[in-house]
Amino acid sequence: MNKINVNDFRKANYPIDEMFLNRWSPRAFSGKAVEEEVLMSILEAARWAPSGSNKQPWRFVVASEKEEREKFNQFIMEGNLVWCKIAPVYALIISDSEASPSHVFDAGAAWGFLSLQAMKNGLITHAMGGIYKDKARELLNIPEKYTIHAVVAIGYQDDVSVLEEAYQEREKPSERRSLSETIIKGSF
Repeated sequence: MNKINVNDFRKANYPIDEMFLNRWSPRAFSGKAVEEEVLMSILEAARWAPSGSNKQPWRFVVASEKEEREKFNQFIMEGNLVWCKIAPVYALIISDSEASPSHVFDAGAAWGFLSLQAMKNGLITHAMGGIYKDKARELLNIPEKYTIHAVVAIGYQDDVSVLEEAYQEREKPSERRSLSETIIKGSF
């Protein structure tokens, strides 16, 4: 498999742990099953994310069986489905909007922990906002108090050649804007 060298695309301006540079969102998934112990490890990491007043409002609706993934495929938009349908696991990220005013922020922290632990466990993740949320709510019986955020494809990375040509060209780590464009000192 042609491994992409992240250092060709990403360089930190200040010292940080390599895991932050090495985590990116590939689309080239292998169909290899994710072992239950490995999957539970990444969900365990997400469990330890910080949250406002320790409310832990996030939930993950996980699909690891074929029938479950086929149900998820019904609400994933075609542009994503074309490459993600081979992923052996999906996790729909939702959060309890009644639990805390920071439920969206907290769910994002849990997703971040999940993605970093997945990378440490040799997996790739790719979060997708391109989903039909109303259809997901209906198919998965999600109560109205839960906000639907994104579905994450989880699995092992495969060679870029498994992707359609248009996606092969995009299969590389993205750069980030500079800190000077991100930091606003004092006030806006």
